Amino acid sequence: MVEIDGSQGEGGGQVLRSALALSILTNKPMRITNIRRQRSKPGLKAQHLKAVDAAAAISKAQVEGAALNSMSLTFHPVELRSGRYKFDIGTAGATSLVLQTIFLPLSLAGTASTVIITGGTHVPWSPCTHYLEMQWLPYLRQMGFASQVTLDQAGFYPQGGGRITATLRPAGRILPLNLGQRGALKRITGLSAVANLDLSISDRQKRQALRRLQEISWADKPPEIKIKTLEMPSLFKGTLLLLLADFECGRACYYGLGALGKPAETVADEAVDALLVFLSTNGAIDEYMADQILLPLCLADGPSMVRTSKITAHLLTNASIIRAFLPARIEIQGEPGQSGLVRVWPE
Repeated sequence: MVEIDGSQGEGGGQVLRSALALSILTNKPMRITNIRRQRSKPGLKAQHLKAVDAAAAISKAQVEGAALNSMSLTFHPVELRSGRYKFDIGTAGATSLVLQTIFLPLSLAGTASTVIITGGTHVPWSPCTHYLEMQWLPYLRQMGFASQVTLDQAGFYPQGGGRITATLRPAGRILPLNLGQRGALKRITGLSAVANLDLSISDRQKRQALRRLQEISWADKPPEIKIKTLEMPSLFKGTLLLLLADFECGRACYYGLGALGKPAETVADEAVDALLVFLSTNGAIDEYMADQILLPLCLADGPSMVRTSKITAHLLTNASIIRAFLPARIEIQGEPGQSGLVRVWPE
């Protein structure tokens, strides 16, 4: 039984999700206590419970403590099974976080799976579906994972109601990554999207982002910049402005989300501001990707090196949880809040 203190590090739901994935991958039972103890509303919430339900469904796990506001959970996986699964969070909880909980186990299950998740697809504090499609999945495919995610319907905070469909095919040889230097900036592409709103709002977001980016005094030749507009299918209103910076050896993705009373220009500014902070560092990947790629790197068949724009509490916490289950050696060089180098030696 692997014992996990859920209040360690950043102390949020990531501790739970990483522990669930690792428990299935290693076939080790685990007990997690003090779940989200430092949060204003501690314990398991709807989104966390659905991650538990999903992990239990794919592994036929024996579970104790899976209840709303529960501060402890015991999880004992029995048998990993691929198949067709449907999970409804019931709130605007992040579909991406539920998917990431079960992605690696199902990708290593031997046969393909289809997973349909209903909830929030574009909500604060979690990767939106377009981030998964444009940043997360391309890196995983580079490592040997063969999967795709489709946005069936966008879901925004606080209503939810979105839906994604993920097709997870068996992974082949899992390759390491070498992203120590990002190289020159080649291009910046973007997406300005609206749901159930006038397209003029997406145009305003696009114009603001282009204006800000074109005002930059680039040290080298200015990169090609293209932003497309589109309408997202949804039951509710929402907007997105996403920017993807492609380098010779690296990629960074940032975005802003709309909200009631939030000007379109502010949505664009959030994405541009975050990208400008990244450009001021020597990171090869954004800080979110560094955290989300760490566990897959620990399953690769060789050592990896990635330079992140920022060492976050999420990254440090994830490393701690992984060490509790796997013998992989993880070395993080740099100070929290600053850019740093992550090295991984799987065993």
